[in-house]
Amino acid sequence: MSTVVSIEGLGVSFSTDAGAVKAVDGVSLSVERGEVLAIVGESGSGKTVTAKTILGLLPETATASGAVLLSNKAGTSTHDVVSLPKKELRSIRGTDVAMVFQEPSTALNPVYPVGWQIAEGLRAHSDLSAKEARAKAIDILDRVGIPDPEHRVDHYPHQFSGGQKQRIVIAMALVLDPGLIVADEPTTALDVTVQAEILDLLRRCRDEFGMGIVLITHNMGVVADLADRVAVMYQGKVVEEADAETLFAAPQADYTKALLAAVPYVGTGTASAVARAEARPADWAAQAPVVEASGLEIVYPGRFGRPGFRAVDGVDFFIRPGEVLGLVGESGSGKTTIGRAIAGLTRVTGGSLKVLGHEMNGMRERQFRPARSRIGFVFQDPASSFNPLLTIADCVAEPLVIHGRAANPAAARKRVDELLEAVQLPRTYGDRFPHELSGGQRQRASLARALALEPELLIADEPTSALDVSVQARVLELFAELQREFGFASLFISHDLAVVDLLADRIAVLYRGELVEEGTGAEVLGAPRDPYTQRLLASLPVPDPVAQSARREELRRLREAS
Repeated sequence: MSTVVSIEGLGVSFSTDAGAVKAVDGVSLSVERGEVLAIVGESGSGKTVTAKTILGLLPETATASGAVLLSNKAGTSTHDVVSLPKKELRSIRGTDVAMVFQEPSTALNPVYPVGWQIAEGLRAHSDLSAKEARAKAIDILDRVGIPDPEHRVDHYPHQFSGGQKQRIVIAMALVLDPGLIVADEPTTALDVTVQAEILDLLRRCRDEFGMGIVLITHNMGVVADLADRVAVMYQGKVVEEADAETLFAAPQADYTKALLAAVPYVGTGTASAVARAEARPADWAAQAPVVEASGLEIVYPGRFGRPGFRAVDGVDFFIRPGEVLGLVGESGSGKTTIGRAIAGLTRVTGGSLKVLGHEMNGMRERQFRPARSRIGFVFQDPASSFNPLLTIADCVAEPLVIHGRAANPAAARKRVDELLEAVQLPRTYGDRFPHELSGGQRQRASLARALALEPELLIADEPTSALDVSVQARVLELFAELQREFGFASLFISHDLAVVDLLADRIAVLYRGELVEEGTGAEVLGAPRDPYTQRLLASLPVPDPVAQSARREELRRLREAS
């Protein structure tokens, strides 16, 4: 094997009004051809800055020192990216190194067909005709598993699912056959079944194209599944580096041990679920459900003569007071649609859905409005759910003002301070703006806003999917603590089975709008009956390279059987 990239004593500082901030401090790493190096660590550890330095994508405020020696795939030339002029940087991007970005929806241009966007790189670096570039785009789409590539090459990004868009972004990176791919959180927003497919694709890219891969991720299961070597970063430094099996079996650094200890495992939630059940009053099971669905159907109307799309098809479930129901399933299964229907944000088209005593089928907004103060909603991405022009205190006070509990944000400040302390944020953070908080801090503030009116029902839609494992662990502990303190019922929507197992009293599994399995965590995750639940469980990567290799074989067997 030959070295594709060698990072030697890399330091990166950012100029700010308060002075220089050191983001990367003396990092030395290397990647061989055909090798996957995973760089892990919590948010702010410097892993993405290190990766962007390889492509020369640092902003003007950044100052880099040290060397990043990047070789082409043939091994005939080597460039120091740190000292390379901008004009020459453009010539190596795409041909020597390419990047797979975290969010494919923002990486793809919505106004151009995907084939045109793939061919754009070919036109920039070669003299191929439009016909030849199109043929190559079709070929690479076929190789990354896009069905019917001859027709779909002319489709726009919005016509593809999230997993397909990620495949297209990978195709854009592969089309010029670079020696190195930098994949920055390539599976963060994907459900476990699609994530497994993308990991298989990256594995094929390594084997078939013979390229090195730098994988940036906070998912330790993904690291165990794909990585050959692992570098752990903390506060801009590499605190540990080892091959994957050694690092997971015998971590040396205290930070690595803490990082692995924060990873949730399927099966760890059984004891807490039993404890919660024993603490409930004897007549709890006889109490009227907070939410009750019977034959629930939700159909989105078709357009231009097309039939409607049935998102939810004949679903039955209930949530009792103080109970947490975990709703799991892949993207498009109807999880978020059900959550929005319970909150009165999506119209129920068939069956029955009773929420806090109100029948939602045929419900008018004016009738349901008084019940809204009894429902809280925690959104998946707090960064986009907060108004960037308002302070955190104003955002948290908003429900209190809207529902007449306070005349204005200033009058609600005492209650806001109490809520911030309840979610373990200093009250001084109320004077900050959303962009001044980290992802985990914003999610805590989002919890505070959802609890402002002391709701009887809380709907949490993927509240931890974008958080690294250490921050996720703290948010999950906080959620469980608040649920015990406030006693609210909750619908917890997630694609992470281990997270749901930690929090939920019961788990419901959705597949293509239908409820295929329901029961306690021990029943659904310990002994799944439905083939889809079995595939879902096998798709979940575990932070153990040896065990994950066996699970990968089990998933392959289940796919062939289905």
